[in-house]
Amino acid sequence: MATRPTKRAAEFDIIEPIGKRVVIRKDDNKRETKSGIVLPDSHEIPVITGRVIAVSKAIENDEDQTIRQYDKVLFDPREAIPVELEHDNRMFVVAIDRVLAIFRRSDPNKPLKPKKGDDVDAGGEEQME
Repeated sequence: MATRPTKRAAEFDIIEPIGKRVVIRKDDNKRETKSGIVLPDSHEIPVITGRVIAVSKAIENDEDQTIRQYDKVLFDPREAIPVELEHDNRMFVVAIDRVLAIFRRSDPNKPLKPKKGDDVDAGGEEQME
């Protein structure tokens, strides 16, 4: 007599993407805009943001790829593959070409570009008085 397989708790706690893919934990859905407009629950945003929690070796070893673990990214969820590793199901395996943008902070040590109206000579240097 065949026995029915029993459900066991998740045995895995690490996910490593293969090929040109990353694993992203999506951010919580925002239901209110900055101006205070409340969005209905049925409103689906076509692109969503999240944090990269794992990067494949192919991307990690590619010098042309600038995406790294913990980067905040904007991605297209239509072809993202949901991962049921955690109870909240907020993780997705995403092909690198579905990552649309990486959010970066500007370098605080880098001087700001001169504002319009600042005294700048033809070589781009500020003029000294």
